[in-house]
Amino acid sequence: MTEHTPNLVISSLSGPVTRDDVTVEVNIYRLEHETTWSLEVVNGAGTSIVWDDQFPSDKDAHQEFLRTVAQEECGHFSITET
Repeated sequence: MTEHTPNLVISSLSGPVTRDDVTVEVNIYRLEHETTWSLEVVNGAGTSIVWDDQFPSDKDAHQEFLRTVAQEECGHFSITET
């Protein structure tokens, strides 16, 4: 029996976002057979932050990202090198 690896559906709302001189990559995606979306933000150092919650739509995931940036600023996602 051959297992089928599900395809990843990437939202058109995914992409780089720059605020306050900080650029992050916003990834909003779901598996092709799933209905809920995941939200991931990758900072310039390559660190991935994935929300525990799933979202009913890609727009809901994007709105959560925008809410987080409004509350915490984009610098919240950066990492200070030591």
